[in-house]
Amino acid sequence: MKFLIQRVERASVSALGATVGEIGKGFLVLVGICDTDTREIADKMITKLLHLRIFEDENGKTNLDLSSVNGELLIISQFTLYADCKRGNRPSFVKAGKPDFANEMYEYILKKCSEIVPHVAHGLFGEEMNVSLINSGPFTILLDSDEIYKR
Repeated sequence: MKFLIQRVERASVSALGATVGEIGKGFLVLVGICDTDTREIADKMITKLLHLRIFEDENGKTNLDLSSVNGELLIISQFTLYADCKRGNRPSFVKAGKPDFANEMYEYILKKCSEIVPHVAHGLFGEEMNVSLINSGPFTILLDSDEIYKR
């Protein structure tokens, strides 16, 4: 599982001609899922995400987590995080989770985050989407479960 996390001042996602999710200060999280992911891995990734201390405190130090700043989440499924570009110029996506499984895991992540964070917005799984954001910093972090939680 991969989470590409961007600290934002605001972000939104539109699909099918309308805005389907938007947030103010918080994290825009692009989520990539592979077929070997589990709910246990998702739980660990969510815990790491929600406790990342990457918001500035009163001294300008990145010392505050999402709840400390009343932050919001915009979570978008992004299978291209599993792009394999080792051969040729056209990426392969064979490492990305199969759509039914990936959607199930994505819905699980949304549900678990919504139990903790008051405002969780999201994109539409499998749809063409346009994402707008103001990246604060810029500050972008990639969490990869294979690197964090050795399987």
